[in-house]
Amino acid sequence: MGSGPFQVMSESYIQNLFAERIGGSQYGKSQAIYKFEKIKRAKRAAMASHPGKEIIDLGVGEPDEMAFPEVVEKLCEEARKPDNRGYADNGDAVLKQAAARYLEKVCGVKGIQAETEIIHSIGSKAALSILPAALINPGDYVLMTIPGYPVFGTHAKYYGGLVHNLALTDENGFLPELDKVPADLLRKAKVLVLNYPNNPTGASATPEFFTRVVEFAKEHRLVVIHDAAYAALVFEGKPLSFLATPGAKEVGIELHSASKSFNMTGWRCGFVAGNELLVKAYGDVKDNSDSGQFLAIQHAAAFGLDHPDITEKIADKYSRRMNSLVAVLQNAGFKARKPRGSFFLYVKAPKAAVKKDGTRMTFQSAEDISQWLITEKLISTVPWDDAGAYLRFSVTFVAKNLTEESRILSEIADRLGDVQFEF
Repeated sequence: MGSGPFQVMSESYIQNLFAERIGGSQYGKSQAIYKFEKIKRAKRAAMASHPGKEIIDLGVGEPDEMAFPEVVEKLCEEARKPDNRGYADNGDAVLKQAAARYLEKVCGVKGIQAETEIIHSIGSKAALSILPAALINPGDYVLMTIPGYPVFGTHAKYYGGLVHNLALTDENGFLPELDKVPADLLRKAKVLVLNYPNNPTGASATPEFFTRVVEFAKEHRLVVIHDAAYAALVFEGKPLSFLATPGAKEVGIELHSASKSFNMTGWRCGFVAGNELLVKAYGDVKDNSDSGQFLAIQHAAAFGLDHPDITEKIADKYSRRMNSLVAVLQNAGFKARKPRGSFFLYVKAPKAAVKKDGTRMTFQSAEDISQWLITEKLISTVPWDDAGAYLRFSVTFVAKNLTEESRILSEIADRLGDVQFEF
């Protein structure tokens, strides 16, 4: 190593001890900048370049409001109870029974047994990270949609599993084309992961599609995991649950979350329901992963599940905002269409933008136009280039009242109004 002012520090031995699954000895050395970090950096640079100007954040993937006062009050009430102070482990009967009632009343799912076919989760993300431990051996394949939420696939790879991506395209209604999965790969596949209403596309499934999923799973001996985090945020009709499909409980489970449905994102509470053996396996691994969510939070979530009118009010707000945002984007030239649910609007990214003075900017990817929108228009979106170039807009921008909501939407229209987009 040498000594004095020219001493060269060697790497810590710890650098060589990291698991290969997170990069091994190269962990932390990558210079790659991930998409969401690029967005954060661009927002900081835009604010520095335009002091005092407002950045309109249409990239936020979580509710913009607090949980409803009655849910907060229920939390306070339950937090004061001595019986709720200890380890929750896999939960008590309160949330399980409320979840069973919710599935039947709101989603039309009959015959779910609260005690054996439901267990709480510390949010959907925790469940998606735990379940691969119960199912994936080295060499097993997971079928996942792209674009999509990658957590199950990430953890499947940690266990030596492999991921086969199913592209979601506009031509197929952003539903995966199951019949295009190669036969040799299907023989090694164990799990199909779905998410509807979908993040990021906002697309909804249909009863016919879920019927096909059950047939497909039985034919190829697959477990189906349906991440239904946005299921209750529908703009018309009732939420569509995979578990309402005949035969669904024979092949899979469904994940529900209070985060989006009840504005309880940071509270971290949801539930896993469906096939008894899969729920048991999830519970066994979970029991060795955490000590359960605070019972007061579980009971507050149960209160929400018994009051689905809360979610209906939240969905009404998103529907109203979606109507306005779709109109604004259509007027700007985007081919925007209101989805049937979620708070996401997924639109094809422009290939170019022409200013009134004739200046023309071209974009090679959705990331290019997303960065331009932040830098030039102070509008933040999320780019997706996985299956075509698309931008994801969210209607969870912060607005304290209808007047503020209207002002923000008008501001978006003004900022986009001085360019002509080319597609």
